[in-house]
Amino acid sequence: MKFSKSVRLAFGALTVAGLLAHTSIFAQSVAVTSIVEHPALDALKDGVQEALAKAGYTEAKGLKWQFQTAQGNTAIAAQIARKFVGDKPDVIVAIATPSAQAVVAATKTIPVVYAAVTDPVAAQLVSTMGASGTNVTGVSDSLALEKQVELIKKIVPDAKRVGMVYNPGEANSVVVVKQMRELLPKAGLSLVEATAARTVDVGAAARSLVGKVDVIYTNTDNNVVSAYESLVKVGNDAKIPLIASDTDSVPRGAIAALGVNYHDLGLQTGKMVIKILKGQQPGTLASETSDKLELFVNRSAAKKQGVTLSDALIKSATKVVD
Repeated sequence: MKFSKSVRLAFGALTVAGLLAHTSIFAQSVAVTSIVEHPALDALKDGVQEALAKAGYTEAKGLKWQFQTAQGNTAIAAQIARKFVGDKPDVIVAIATPSAQAVVAATKTIPVVYAAVTDPVAAQLVSTMGASGTNVTGVSDSLALEKQVELIKKIVPDAKRVGMVYNPGEANSVVVVKQMRELLPKAGLSLVEATAARTVDVGAAARSLVGKVDVIYTNTDNNVVSAYESLVKVGNDAKIPLIASDTDSVPRGAIAALGVNYHDLGLQTGKMVIKILKGQQPGTLASETSDKLELFVNRSAAKKQGVTLSDALIKSATKVVD
């Protein structure tokens, strides 16, 4: 069958338009920034990229992906935020509170998806965990601290004084410390604080707790997690049990941690990014949390830090490290 020239041209135009429409779905850009690189945040970033890839958003299909870390420096985080805003990506993913705060301060128009932020309301990223009505939404890694206290008492039943090393400049850590001040006395425990404004301060802060505490608990403070080995050295040398809320800290030397799976949190964040790439406005998407907690225990660390783990606790663990 032969078609007239005009029909052939029209058909060709439709074909080209169809191809362009198909490829433009993925000709989009996602810029990702993280305050620092450590196992938990790296797993989250990889989860975001994996979720995008599963949905067909890959660099091979036109997705522009870029990632930059602030190396623990808030001034660098602000510089990265300004650069990303200038690049005008379709979505900016900001991992951890300091990076999220920097990005949200830098733009009121580009969609922002935060991740691994303990309290996004206290960090002033959103005014509510519901739909914000702004350009910001995201996924929180907040934990029920009552369960953290229960874990502390299971690991060290006779403990009276709980030490915490944290960065006073990190909003998520300040929130957790404030809540622990109120929560621990209800369980017959007291809180002893040691601040570490920089990663290099973590070891000294931990050493300042020796002789003052029965156990050290760490939240997902990025300074502390980045320098966790220095905390482990103090714990091992002084026989102070270390309990974390970041499961990736357990293979590094914590006795136990009850926390979220950060790779799964990344997948959850990635799905939110995909919704925005497909046209949803971030302000219509409520912030999310994860209720899937995992218990990791480290028998070798327990031995080094003078603790005997119960068989029941070991059997209840998602993962046991030796």
